[in-house]
Amino acid sequence: MIRPKSLCAGSLVGLACVLAACAHSPPRATKSAPEPAAVALEAIVPAPAEVAPATTRSAVRIDATTRLYACGDEATAVAQYFVELVQRTRGFAFTVACPEKKPATGIRLVFDEGRDALDGWYRLKADSGLVEIHSGSRSGLFYGAVSLWQLLTAQTGDASAVYVAAGEITDWPRYPWRGLMLDSARHYQSPAFIKKLIDAMALHKLNTLHWHLTDDQGWRIEIKKYPRLTEIGAWRVPPGPAAAKDIDPETGKPRRYGGYYTQDEIRDIVAYAAQRHITIVPEIDMPGHAQAAIAAYPQLGTGERPGVSTDWGIHTYLLNVEESTFTFIENVLDEVVTLFPSPYIHIGGDEAVKDRWKASKRVQARRRQLGLADEAALQSWFVARLATLLEKHGRKLIGWDEILEGGRLPASASVMSWRGTAGAIEAARAGHDVVLSPAPDLYLDNLQSDAGDEPSGRPSLVTLESLYRFEPTPAELDAEQAKHVRGAQANVWVEHMRTTARVEHAVFPRLAALAEVNWAPRERRDWPGFLARLPAQLARYRALDLAYAESAFLPRASVNAAAAEVDSVDITLSNQANFGELRYTLDGSEPAATSPIYTTALRLRTGTPLRVATFVGSERLTRSTAVATDGAALRRRSSSELKPCRDNGLLLRLEDDAPTTGERPFYSVDIFDACWIWPQAELATTTALEIDVGSVPYNFQLWRDAKNVVLRKPATASGELEIRRGRCGGKPWLRLPLKPALGNAERTTLRAELPSRGKGSAAAEDLCFVFTRPDTRTLWVVDQVRLVP
Repeated sequence: MIRPKSLCAGSLVGLACVLAACAHSPPRATKSAPEPAAVALEAIVPAPAEVAPATTRSAVRIDATTRLYACGDEATAVAQYFVELVQRTRGFAFTVACPEKKPATGIRLVFDEGRDALDGWYRLKADSGLVEIHSGSRSGLFYGAVSLWQLLTAQTGDASAVYVAAGEITDWPRYPWRGLMLDSARHYQSPAFIKKLIDAMALHKLNTLHWHLTDDQGWRIEIKKYPRLTEIGAWRVPPGPAAAKDIDPETGKPRRYGGYYTQDEIRDIVAYAAQRHITIVPEIDMPGHAQAAIAAYPQLGTGERPGVSTDWGIHTYLLNVEESTFTFIENVLDEVVTLFPSPYIHIGGDEAVKDRWKASKRVQARRRQLGLADEAALQSWFVARLATLLEKHGRKLIGWDEILEGGRLPASASVMSWRGTAGAIEAARAGHDVVLSPAPDLYLDNLQSDAGDEPSGRPSLVTLESLYRFEPTPAELDAEQAKHVRGAQANVWVEHMRTTARVEHAVFPRLAALAEVNWAPRERRDWPGFLARLPAQLARYRALDLAYAESAFLPRASVNAAAAEVDSVDITLSNQANFGELRYTLDGSEPAATSPIYTTALRLRTGTPLRVATFVGSERLTRSTAVATDGAALRRRSSSELKPCRDNGLLLRLEDDAPTTGERPFYSVDIFDACWIWPQAELATTTALEIDVGSVPYNFQLWRDAKNVVLRKPATASGELEIRRGRCGGKPWLRLPLKPALGNAERTTLRAELPSRGKGSAAAEDLCFVFTRPDTRTLWVVDQVRLVP
């Protein structure tokens, strides 16, 4: 995350409508201070549909004395929101008045009731001292005000006035569903955080929050008729020895983890979102991902009573198909629809593996009674019943693309396509509305870079650029079929995001890219132009206290021993987006706008204290990073720098389960085969190896993929770390007992003195590091390897 000097200092208080920093008074302009350049009307995110600059007119000056005019309830409500937002992030304290006639100067918000009422449409005109925003839709007037706020915050630094270029913006969204999904089932987030996220969504002109409220690991929504759903289903004890030792003094048992949202809290959040023109679509996942519900009410399942799951992956517990279960579902949905006025209710429908249905005599008898050919048809019948229940409430069913299977999907149902785009194409061709949400393209649990300082997540990189280049409407659809594409949605699955800071890191600034994908006309999308507008957006994030990721812009270094010089290193610098200027210092001081610009590879003496930051003009875009240039840096590798041994494994970046409080380390590991390679490790001058090892709970439900897990038989009861030369399939060269690491919830350093390799041995060899596993519930991991001279 980044924490440089923000637009204003402070924290989120009171009206979370906006967010975060307290107001500051603008400094007084001096006579000698030059007027700032006018802000171009294009300087907003997402890019507007149409911009018509007025080259012959003067820019409009906006300062703390500017008057804001609005009449009527709709315009006044937007004006008050705008006042609060600008004061908190820009420092101008506008007053609102309703004029008797059109003012000559200032800002005027006009709600043209019954005219140009396309949802989201607005016109912003700046001319002759006056900025006017017109719209016939409430959302359009709101979005117009958001665009003007962006123009007022497009220039970093303090200024007594902002000059908005003369001209006109005519703007409207490309898609009606501009969505973000938040998973609150795996990790509970506070209502205050949900509101903070809603605020940020509104400022990106997103309008749909898909709220994932139930899953195997937690049931987060209060249902009055079934209190055990939250009494039992909302809580679990985290896996691993650290959590087992974290005893709650009130109960004398391991501390439970979780939480849920009361119905009053949900009503408050839904109303809060509606004021910002965001619809919340709740998801109650059925018939799979239901283990937490079955833990609370075991009669809903097909057999034994499970606990609330502490594992990630594909679980096999499904709701049964008894009439009593549909009574339960109907009662739950009766309460859900009273809380959420959304026209859509999401019923999940994904990853419903049928093993328990196949094994259940009662389920099979019911299937035969219904005349259904197989379990896929049975799930399709299940989904059709849910659609009928929702239709009674005037609601529409939407589900993940598995609901297409079985051949009974009601015509009114909509499909959210997550397994690539194939589901969207099939559904649209069949006449169903679709939302594009494919993995990995729009899955924000995927990492943003392969750098070692990225937090936990899945390793299929979803960079800022790759997300920006996503096209929601599949090329395979003809013009008529394409009308069924409602828009795109990014998904924030939080298995690997334990804290809200991790959520913010995953979401921002990729949310800005998603916003432009959903809003701007396709021909208006321009990656270099988007990058040019992003520094101001990052400054807004700082003002809103959003812990965004710098992954696209943070300097990265490749350090190698100089080819022909002793005690020297060659360093190549870059950043992922290839944006801005990399400025550096060689004395350990912070880079400044006057520091040298990196243009070509550097050759430095080992130990030179190199520090680098990315700049745009005179403004620093990122924090600075220290680049290790000492000899020791060349002789160590972290787990993220080592190579996985297989290309077809399941590589994850996992967070340690210890310590129970504070920061935890991250490890890159193939959970099918805990095996790492250091290609061509320099061994000629190495006398010993030091390996920092840790352990994490092996809490994965792999279903049919379990057959791909490699288990190596231990030589002792404690297990070993084996080091092999050349290839991973050979005999161990060194074997280090894990006994010293047992009982240590954090990291342990193992050391091995190297035996003589004999004459003629290569100066460098591949080293392979693998663990034997006496305990299949523990995953041993390499944190760092060091070659000791």
